[in-house]
This record gives sequence, structure tokens and C-alpha cells, in this order.
Amino acid sequence: MNLLDYRPSVDSTIAILNYGTGNMRSVEKAFEQFNAPAVVTSDPDEIEAAAGIVLIGVGAFPNAITRIRELKLDEVMTDRARSGIPLLGICLGMQLLFEESDEWGGAKGLGLLEGRVEKIPAEGEKIPHIGWNAVDWTAESRLIEGIDNPCPFYHVHSFAPVPEDREVILGTAVHGSRFVTAVRRDNIYGVQFHPEKSGPDGLRMLENFATICTNAPVPA
Repeated sequence: MNLLDYRPSVDSTIAILNYGTGNMRSVEKAFEQFNAPAVVTSDPDEIEAAAGIVLIGVGAFPNAITRIRELKLDEVMTDRARSGIPLLGICLGMQLLFEESDEWGGAKGLGLLEGRVEKIPAEGEKIPHIGWNAVDWTAESRLIEGIDNPCPFYHVHSFAPVPEDREVILGTAVHGSRFVTAVRRDNIYGVQFHPEKSGPDGLRMLENFATICTNAPVPA
């Protein structure tokens, strides 16, 4: 499907969670390029009504999860995800999907996926890791339909998840050593890289997510 051919259905708005960290507007603009309706919001009612949720973020895990809990966005987000609404975590947003992180002495995450977030063992490479890396897809998913294997995506990070269940791993990349950079389980997706900064392939991934949201069943 050509990006410009995307036509949203009724009630297909994607909620981009606003908790004060991350360039949410850049993700919103990426969805706008193929006419997918998206809104930056911290309103629980808008999140409840959305066909999908995007959780982005930059900075430190403990600060981010504290802010999310202060706004009570953790409750509505996890409830919606567990009811089957598609959820995409981007960069720090992906890390927050897991149970806990070692960053800054440690913090508990959302617990939607089992595992820890740990500093990447870069083995002589610079940290933070900033730049383009080829992502090797290790499984199939609607999120990566139409995207080459391997395919370069833009990364900015010092930490990455170590999933307890290896079956959730969707893609890996190398920076000194190999790390997990994409995951998926049912309606929950996460990518360590920034699709909104990764050119046509990144837009394709966001388009795929919008299509997943449009076609997802409505929870009872």
C-alpha cells in the first residue's frame, strides 16, 4: 500500500501519550504524512477512545515512569493494552514496557513484557549509541511488512531490554555486541530505534502500525 493511499476508518485515532518527555510532535507529524489520525494527549478519555496507543520517550527510565504514574497514564495504558488495543513503545517507551530497569539505581516499569532493561555491553564502542544500525528481523510481524531484512534504523540509546521470553524478540542490531531492538507479543510492540527519524522505512513501520490499529477488534 502506498503511504498516500492510507484512508482511516471511523474511530481510528492513535493516542500519542504526552507525559512531558520525548518529541511527540515529530511522531504525530510522521502519522500525518499518510493521513493517519493521531493526537498528542494525556487525557484518559481520549486514550480510552483511541484505536491505538504510542508511548515514546527520551531521557532516564526512573524519571519517565514516575511522571507517567503521577499522571495515572500507567493505569489507562495498561488496561487498554491488556484489553487488546495495539500499543507501540518507541525508544525509552519500548523500555518502559518491561518489568524493570537498572538505570539510575533501578525502577519498576509497566510490566507488560517480562524482562529487565540493562546498559548495552558496547565492548569498546561509545555510549550512548547514536547512529544508523542494520536491524535483523528474527520473526514475522505485521509491524514490519514491506520492510527489508536487514534494514537500517536510527538509534539513540544507552540501554536496551533483555526479554525473559526470547519468543518476543522481533529484531536485533549490533553496537559492539548484539542487542534487542524490536519486540512484539500479540498487540504489544516495541522498537528501540526511532521510526519517525528513519526515512521511508520508518514511515512504513508507522503506517503498518496505523493499519494494525484500524483492523484491531474493538474490546467488549
